[in-house]
Amino acid sequence: MEEQAFFTPQEHKQLVPLYRRLLRLSGDTLQKDDCRNVKKQLIQSMSAGSIPRNAFNMNPIIKDMQTAIIVAEEIGMRRASILGIMLHESVKYHLCTLESVQKNYGEDVAGIIRGLVKINELYEKSPTIESENFRNLLLSFAEDMRVILIMIADRVNLMRQIKESPNEEARLAVSNEAAHLYAPLAHKLGLYKLKSELEDLSLKYTQHDIYYHIKEKLNATKAARDRYIQQFIEPVRKKLEESGLKFHIKGRTKTIHSIYQKMKKQGCPFEGVYDLFAIRIILDSPLDKEKQECWQVYSIVTDMYLPNPKRLRDWLSVPKSNGYESLHITVMGPEGKWVEVQIRTERMDEIAEKGLAAHWRYKGIKGESGLDEWLNSIRETLENADNDAETIDQFKLDLYKDEVFVFSPKGDLYKLPQGATVLDFAFAIHSNLGCHCVGAKVNGRNVQLKQSLNSGDQVEIMTSTTQTPKRDWLNFVTTSKARNKIRQALKELVARQTEFARETLERKFKNRKIEYDEAILMRLIKKSGFKTVTDFYQSIANETTDINTLIDHYLEMQRKETDQREEVIYRSAENFNIQQATDEKNVYKDDVLVIDQHLKGIDFKLARCCNPIYGDEVFGFVTISGGIKIHRCDCPNAPELKARFPYRIVRARWAGKSQGKQYPITLRIVGHDDIGIVTNITSIINKEDNILLRSISIDSNDGLFSGMLTIMVDDTNKLEALIKKIKTVKGVKQISRG
Repeated sequence: MEEQAFFTPQEHKQLVPLYRRLLRLSGDTLQKDDCRNVKKQLIQSMSAGSIPRNAFNMNPIIKDMQTAIIVAEEIGMRRASILGIMLHESVKYHLCTLESVQKNYGEDVAGIIRGLVKINELYEKSPTIESENFRNLLLSFAEDMRVILIMIADRVNLMRQIKESPNEEARLAVSNEAAHLYAPLAHKLGLYKLKSELEDLSLKYTQHDIYYHIKEKLNATKAARDRYIQQFIEPVRKKLEESGLKFHIKGRTKTIHSIYQKMKKQGCPFEGVYDLFAIRIILDSPLDKEKQECWQVYSIVTDMYLPNPKRLRDWLSVPKSNGYESLHITVMGPEGKWVEVQIRTERMDEIAEKGLAAHWRYKGIKGESGLDEWLNSIRETLENADNDAETIDQFKLDLYKDEVFVFSPKGDLYKLPQGATVLDFAFAIHSNLGCHCVGAKVNGRNVQLKQSLNSGDQVEIMTSTTQTPKRDWLNFVTTSKARNKIRQALKELVARQTEFARETLERKFKNRKIEYDEAILMRLIKKSGFKTVTDFYQSIANETTDINTLIDHYLEMQRKETDQREEVIYRSAENFNIQQATDEKNVYKDDVLVIDQHLKGIDFKLARCCNPIYGDEVFGFVTISGGIKIHRCDCPNAPELKARFPYRIVRARWAGKSQGKQYPITLRIVGHDDIGIVTNITSIINKEDNILLRSISIDSNDGLFSGMLTIMVDDTNKLEALIKKIKTVKGVKQISRG
């Protein structure tokens, strides 16, 4: 393929400036032959023409260069990450091998490409991750921190480029995923600037009117805001200069997304949000004087303006696990307005802007124990947990939670999410300690397992050898690790109890010299009302089922079935086949809905928000309680469910033929308020076979009538035929399904 054919004229103009910019950002880290080799490989890839464009018709090489620039300029990553981004498409589409990459550029680059190829394969069918792949995505992230950073940069680039894309559906899906997955990840990794951009762009694409309403309000109040910031800063600046500190001050307006969240939380309009901006004082301090000078600034500011003690955030003494260090205070400024002031050094500011990568440059990758622990907890949680919705939900919630810092009796520091309990702390130290925990001493005072911890607490865990995990523990633990370990322990406990109950039952049968039939026992379990065999054995273990009574019932059932077999009238082969066919048909009658991979007979409920009926295009949604609700694909709630909980969506379809089961449907009819129109509509419904009119309500206003009819109907074919007939009634203007 010719280069001209690979790039549009507009893309061709972008190519050289992007290349020069990328070279300028990464040139000092590249090795001698890197540029020549990459250029040669990309030309070969263009010639092969095998690398496709994405759902937004973006040129793959242009897109990768833009992502690499974000990675280099805004995150601060260098050679391995940039080369990995530029070469991963060639490896994915077999235009070069991982072995050749490893030979030419080293294992570091090959490792990043391995992770990127794996993630790109998960995104192959759709611009957003599909439910069954969500777990694999998070596991891929947990293998190499750099892969997460690159994927965040890739999503930022994608969100920047799709503003004029005609593919509205894909843009909406990508925007929701950016807000619910990539922005929280960026937050966790300290990439606050990119996190804010993802949130703002997502709001812009998903709630266009709200975004521009806030943006216009910000523009309209900018002059007044700038004057106030100047009025606040000026006296502070003079005092800091008099003290001999080197510094600069910035006034930063809060993001549109954060303002919108405050409006929602406080239930107020734009004018009611008081803290629209923050003042940032950035010191040029030597490393050994950073904390001293930050607290000196704190003293100067609070001497001038009254502080709110409840709004002090000290991340100087104990930094966040992502390396974020800063001192946040809220003070009463001129005109009685609260103003947030952030105090930090140049080093801290770079970490706050560029996150993890900047922190590595100062501390070294190996020193990142907090994030190493977080990555290990992701691996542990996802590898051991069931692939259920709650685990993924908990993971996403954990990303945004603030932290508390607590100490062991020996003085070791542990970082936990806000709201963590004594039991969370016990599991954070060791699973065995958590499983046997009965309480704790917090600051020398005895407390219960569910006691929430605060920063600075010293916690001594108390254990008992007789303690075992309880199911109600899941109601108050907050960390994914604790939740997962409790579930794992409960499963092991149930498995041991089930095995013991099974052995006890077999021994009782043997003692009474009864050879039991497994099939009869299974029928007895079902007849006794147990949903699963495990529930049955658990009832024996809990002694809610008496074994001797059970065996008596078993013998009675065995005797009845023996008597019935002796009374069977033998039929001809022909008659038997007919009967068998009828039985199969009757069984199939209950299994008209196939869920996921050809599974039938699964318990489900039809969602009331859209009332699906036989023949509709449907999907299943796994609820928190574990049941499945069936929604129509065009359900009003479908977009939000698919965007926020893609991992809970399961495929579903109607199978076989409609078996005559009736479903309630609401029809909305609008028309002229002519004499007899209602009579004509109800007459048509009454003439239809197997369609029943259950209720009707009519509202008449200004010569128009609006009717709500609830009918019982078998399937979509009959419904569509009915709608066509109603449309022929004189005066009917519009008919739609509720």
